[in-house]
Amino acid sequence: MILADYSFDELRDLIVTLGEKPYRAGQIFGNLANGKAISDMSDISKALKEKLLEKFSDNALEIIQELTSKDGTKKFLYKLNDGNVIEGVLMCYTYGNTLCVSTQVGCRMGCAFCASTLQGLIRNLTPGEILSQILVVNRRLGGDINNRKITNVVLMGSGEPLDNYQNVIKFLSLMSDKRGINISPRNLSLSTCGLVPEMLKLAGEGYPVNLTLSLHNPFDTKRQQIMPIAKAYTVQQTVDALDYYFKQTGRRYYIEYSLILGENDTNECALELKKLFAGKPCHINLIRLNSVKERNLIGTSDKGAKAFMEKLEKLGLSVTLRRKMGNDIEGACGQLRRKFIQEGGDSN
Repeated sequence: MILADYSFDELRDLIVTLGEKPYRAGQIFGNLANGKAISDMSDISKALKEKLLEKFSDNALEIIQELTSKDGTKKFLYKLNDGNVIEGVLMCYTYGNTLCVSTQVGCRMGCAFCASTLQGLIRNLTPGEILSQILVVNRRLGGDINNRKITNVVLMGSGEPLDNYQNVIKFLSLMSDKRGINISPRNLSLSTCGLVPEMLKLAGEGYPVNLTLSLHNPFDTKRQQIMPIAKAYTVQQTVDALDYYFKQTGRRYYIEYSLILGENDTNECALELKKLFAGKPCHINLIRLNSVKERNLIGTSDKGAKAFMEKLEKLGLSVTLRRKMGNDIEGACGQLRRKFIQEGGDSN
């Protein structure tokens, strides 16, 4: 474990075992929430720092690269303590700043349009590693727990959040702790490719996140060709799980739909989407497929994407066409990947 993995109560117990007063836990928890490394904590003694550094790394991760898109989107490369790296994206809107966060190093879901899964799953991120992505960017932007610069979080970086279920649930607890960064689960969106048992379980956890399904095709046979998870759970099973989530939480759900030319932008697909979602408490986000050099899928044109959106609107569905952001720095949907930083700045 890293120190950021500890809940407030766990941290208090740890501090007592180190022979320190329990109130020190509040100081350390606040420092961590402010994105500080152990060595940067100015309100604890040198002796306590040394005790902590004997047991834990100085920090959970560090930002080693920052790229800025022409549209203002920023992509961060984080280095973990074991040398692995992950990516995240900061998107700035008029209503606030949204940070796209990773939950795994790599991914094992194998979706055909995504770069994150190319090298498979390396390992799960711990709760503190997931959280620390938010904390270090918040600090980099000049924020702290009293003046947060990160207003919204999306678990849409590398990895399938529900494939790292227990760590993600503890992350939600850490993130929403009022003594820490205190981000409401209502300001977090969790994207899944459709792990039905975990979707059903999430509905009862007490964290009313915005649940998003990566659908990308309404027909089972076609979806199976681009999303291996579809061989385990049918489209109808995933939709039933979404409906159950709404009944349990009262939170409407979202559908992500990357447009692939001639594959899922047809009249038949539009009509099937109507069958699945007309009158349901959901919203469809259309995404213009972003290029991934290792894949040969062709995205629907801007004109075709707009026409498909208008088709769905006429069918009575709630739908938007997502604005492209960060494409020029490979920070758009489906483009995040595990990179190895080599001497001289090369990556692959």
